[in-house]
Amino acid sequence: MSMEFTDYHTRLAAYVLLVDEVEGQECVLLAWWNGEGHSDPAWSLPGGGIEFDESIRDGLVREVFEETGYHVEPGGLLAEDFFTGQGRTFDGLFRSQRFVFEATITGGELGTTEVDGSTDHAAWVPLAELDAQSRVGIVDVALSARAQQEQQR
Repeated sequence: MSMEFTDYHTRLAAYVLLVDEVEGQECVLLAWWNGEGHSDPAWSLPGGGIEFDESIRDGLVREVFEETGYHVEPGGLLAEDFFTGQGRTFDGLFRSQRFVFEATITGGELGTTEVDGSTDHAAWVPLAELDAQSRVGIVDVALSARAQQEQQR
């Protein structure tokens, strides 16, 4: 199906992949997405929807702070991905365009700062335990891109 950009809504979203050594284990920073009443809760990457009047990177910084309590400096683009679907709050189709960045934590402390949002908490989850965890697809997109990047080094 070929559609013009005026025929559908667009959602821009940006996320970070942060992997670090925590208590002797390689861990990934994840945010517990509560499903917002329409999906099963699951782990996601910190990040989310970009507001109309902000840049991708500014939105990323805001979202990561809201969901994790950390201030970050965005790095390079690690992956991009999209999916399409039927709108829940409007009639018609949408395209969700997602960007995953590398980043560096520059301050803050672990703790979700948003109130009544889509994230209940954040945690450093051991990569070795991730297969047993419920997670949304953007986590696998990011980890796959990271593995490809490491193979190219």
